[in-house]
Amino acid sequence: MTAAHHQDVPAGSDRDVLVVTGASRGIGAAIALRAARAGFAVVVNNSADAAGAAGVVQAITDDGGTALAVCADVSEPADVVSLFDAAARLGRVCAVVNNAGVTGDHIGTLLDMRAENVRRVMAVNVTGTIFVCQEALRRIGTTFGGPGGSIINISSTATKAGSPGTWAHYAASKGAVDVLTIGLATEAARHGVRVNAVAPGSTNTGLHAAAGMPDRVERLNPTIPLGRGAEPDEIAAAVLWLLSKEASYITGAVLPVAGGR
Repeated sequence: MTAAHHQDVPAGSDRDVLVVTGASRGIGAAIALRAARAGFAVVVNNSADAAGAAGVVQAITDDGGTALAVCADVSEPADVVSLFDAAARLGRVCAVVNNAGVTGDHIGTLLDMRAENVRRVMAVNVTGTIFVCQEALRRIGTTFGGPGGSIINISSTATKAGSPGTWAHYAASKGAVDVLTIGLATEAARHGVRVNAVAPGSTNTGLHAAAGMPDRVERLNPTIPLGRGAEPDEIAAAVLWLLSKEASYITGAVLPVAGGR
């Protein structure tokens, strides 16, 4: 288990707090930054990129917002509890974005995928999402004394084609996230919690470069009706809309943000 840890910040019981997992870079960082501008105090979670998380927190505080970096591995239940304990110090936790996700360190067919790679992808993307959803519901649910609120799971349009030859296991993990979103939305409604998912398409983040395919987004552009990959802030905009009162009657939805692909 990875012990969760964080820096000290002043407590603020009246603040609306958003927890964003995997928020040290890419889509998670964009969500954290946009949420802070919308008035949330933001918990910037990471598991192995403390410097990146600190940079996101600094950007938020430089802009007058409130943020806290918390290192925690979402695939470890004790870490998830510690993550929410830290978040509660900031104020009233009312929203959670399950953004933490990995593709593993191998590209290829499912036949060639190593067991440890499959296990890690499922542990973070599926099991970790479940653990965070469980704890979020316990903290946010009105039946548990919480304020009610919203959970957003980050899925992927990789579920449509299955990512053959590259990340079929990753696509399968995101398919599980979609089904989890639908099932939990029904269960969570009586607790005053909406549950939705955002499914990004090809997005300009460091994900593909880290996996050894730095030109993958560019290569996919001709297959996208809008002709380009998304920017992380465009994904973040969809997430913030689903968190807002404007989406108050939406639950159990999986919203593709993929340029028509």
